[in-house]
Parts: sequence; structure tokens; C-alpha cells
Amino acid sequence: MKRGNYVITALIGLLSVTLIASGCSNSHQSARSTAKPATRTVTDMSGTKVTIPKKVNRVADLWHANNQTVMLLGGQNKLVATTQMIKKQPWFNTIYPSIKQVKAPFSGDTMQVESLLKVKPDVVISADPGQIKQARNAKVPVVNAMYQNFDGLRRSVNLTANVLGGNAPAVAKTYQKELSANLDQVKTQLNGVSSRPSVLHIVNDTNLNVVDGRQTIVDEWIKAAGGQNALSQKGNMISVTTEKLAKSNPDIIIVGNTTSKEALKALQKDPVLSKLSAVKKGRVYGNPQGTFPWDRYSAEEALQVLWAAQKLHPAQFKHLNMTKKTQAFYQKYYHYQLTAKQANLILTGSTATQ
Repeated sequence: MKRGNYVITALIGLLSVTLIASGCSNSHQSARSTAKPATRTVTDMSGTKVTIPKKVNRVADLWHANNQTVMLLGGQNKLVATTQMIKKQPWFNTIYPSIKQVKAPFSGDTMQVESLLKVKPDVVISADPGQIKQARNAKVPVVNAMYQNFDGLRRSVNLTANVLGGNAPAVAKTYQKELSANLDQVKTQLNGVSSRPSVLHIVNDTNLNVVDGRQTIVDEWIKAAGGQNALSQKGNMISVTTEKLAKSNPDIIIVGNTTSKEALKALQKDPVLSKLSAVKKGRVYGNPQGTFPWDRYSAEEALQVLWAAQKLHPAQFKHLNMTKKTQAFYQKYYHYQLTAKQANLILTGSTATQ
């Protein structure tokens, strides 16, 4: 064969190899582009198995209370959707000012699916059946995080940590130990104490007839703190007649979303409730409010049980320094150094942050 033919043959061979290599490369790229993202499965609080991305970077948390759990676990930077209530929560805003820029995909109390989809969440966290149904219909992974007792609180925290991934499960483990330690501390210090004061928990001071009954998270911490619910009715935020409240005649009244001073003032204005012994003796307290109100679906229930135990059994907890306990908790989980004044504002139920 002549030299010229050798050159032509070599060039043809080289071109063939290049085309084959190019075809293989395009094939690999095509395979990569069509490959499904890695996923994993979590079981939510309703027992539903939910498929979510292996790595979650964008979280739409549509349950007010759970936003606080996300922050406690260090996942606040992953929030791409929240609620209007959280955007207005004074302590949440103080610790994480960026929450102001996070979207709240709601019109009034109604979730707007179009607005939710615009923020492209990897997963939605909710406690509302209607929201969960809407999100699932829109093909967005959604987990139900609702609970009603301390066991549920623990599982909900672990669920949220599992969804967030990264360091969140380790933080959750630390939190679980602290919650257990606080519950054990109360139980130990009340060992041998037979009295269990009756407690009436009023939701807020704007409607004194809306209260929390039994088989609720409120009832759980009342019992854990060494008390008993003054009401026999079951359920959250139930309406009860003034006559029934008067008949319950609680030893202690705790009012949410207000200060002790304002709570007492509201009760003193009521012609019937003002005659209750708890009101006359001044045993009326506004419940602490931190990054979320401590009394309702809050990870700060770990502090609530200590605070309530001290109010119910002051002699047994006279050496408990709730100011320092609150400061330590905020430093440990939120990496925020509260002043003693700020901690005391939280403990009195005030919404002021300074």
C-alpha cells in the first residue's frame, strides 16, 4: 500500500474512534440528565411513609410551632416558606432576622398552592390535614409533624431532624437528653409530695372561656409539673361556660399569650371569675413566650415543665434559677446570648425583646 493510502486509512480510523467516544460521552451525559435524584423514605407522625430527596435543602414549614423546632435543630437557613405568625413572632425574629424575607404562601389562613410551588420546596412540613392534601395533590412531598404529648414531641423532633439531615439528628439527640433530664429532675424533687394543685389553663386573656382540657400537650405538662387539670373535659382550645370555670375553682390559673399582670387584670374584671380563690390570692401567671409560646407544641416544653413545677410547688423548687436555665438553653440551641433582662421578659410572658 502506498504511503498516501496509509495516511488516509489512519485518519479514517482516528475519526471513527473520535465519533464513537463522542457518542459514548453523549450517551453518559444523557443518562446523567435523565437519572432520577436520590431519595429516601421517612415515616411521619400519622404513620405515612413519605419519599423525600436524600439531601433536603429547601423546607416549607407551614406549621407555626414546627418552625421553632427547625431553628432549634439548626435548619433555619433551609426555610423557604413559613407562616405569617412566625414572621411576626418577636423572639423568632430577634434570633433569626432573615425570617422576614421568607415567603408565607397564604391568603388569610388558606394555603396558596401556586405560591408554595414558586419557592420550590424539597419537602413540606405541616400539621393541617387540608394543607397536607393540597401539597400531596400538587406532587410535593409533605410530612405531618403533629403531636399531643411528650412522647409525640420527642418523635416529632426526631422526624424533623431526619428530614433536615446533616447535624440535625445529633442536635435532636442532645435535646432529647435534656428534656429527659428536666422531666426526671421534676419527678425527683416532687418525690413524696402528695398534693397536686388544680390548674386552669386559659388560651389567652382576650377570651377567658377558651381553655385547654385533658389529653392535650397542655394537660401533659400540667401533670408532669405535679398538678392536675382543673377541668374534666378533653381537647385543645375548647369553649367552656363561665359557670363551669367558676365551679372548677382552680388553685392556679395560667394564661397564654400574655403577661402575669395583664392576665390577673383580665380576670379581676370578670364579675364571676374575679371571685375565684386563685385570683384573690394572685396565683395567676402569664405563660412564658420565647421563639414560640412554651405552653403549646413548643420544643421549649423542656423549660416549660421546670417553670410550671416551680409555680405549682414553689417550696420544692426555691433554688431553681429559671433565668439562668433559659439563658443556657438559648445559648446551647440557638447560639444566642440572652441578657438576664431578656430571659426574664420571656419568663413573664412578655412579647418585648429588650
